[in-house]
Amino acid sequence: MEMIVIGGSAGAFQTLLSILEGMDKKIRIPIVLVLHRLKDQGSLLEKHIQLMTHYKVKEAEDKEFVKEGFLYTAPPGYHLLLEEDRSFSLDSSEMVNYSRPSIDVTFESFSRVLKEKCCGILLSGSNHDGAKGLKKIADNGGKTIVQDPDEAEFAVMPKAAIEIYKKHDVVTSNNIIKRLNYGFS
Repeated sequence: MEMIVIGGSAGAFQTLLSILEGMDKKIRIPIVLVLHRLKDQGSLLEKHIQLMTHYKVKEAEDKEFVKEGFLYTAPPGYHLLLEEDRSFSLDSSEMVNYSRPSIDVTFESFSRVLKEKCCGILLSGSNHDGAKGLKKIADNGGKTIVQDPDEAEFAVMPKAAIEIYKKHDVVTSNNIIKRLNYGFS
């Protein structure tokens, strides 16, 4: 696996923190996080996440190359894309699923570049963003994980992903941690 891409919206933050806190410290695969958030939230998200993980946490910058041991967040107001040379590209085109950054846009971009070397994880949320993109990751041979809708604070997003593609690995947050630790350590 070359990268882990995590998407979430309403209700995803606490689950994300527990996943990051439970990850094996030996895992250094780059993580990219796309959370729906307001433009004026500044760096509070990154500072809070940094407290819960061994990764270096930062907001992704245009033309920045992805590095091992880093967790990158998608900046508010931009779609986050991956270029063939493994650098980020920021895009301010139209919203997708009422969102920018859109989880679908990021998942599809990373899947196109990384193919089977991409792991996509979709957490709690109250719209369908991420469902189509996660299927693209699966279609390209990548690993896909969906938070169990029964556990998710807002089940709309996980349910949408499962409705589109029944073969995602659907598990609780504790089992997401186990899958990541077992698969990447």
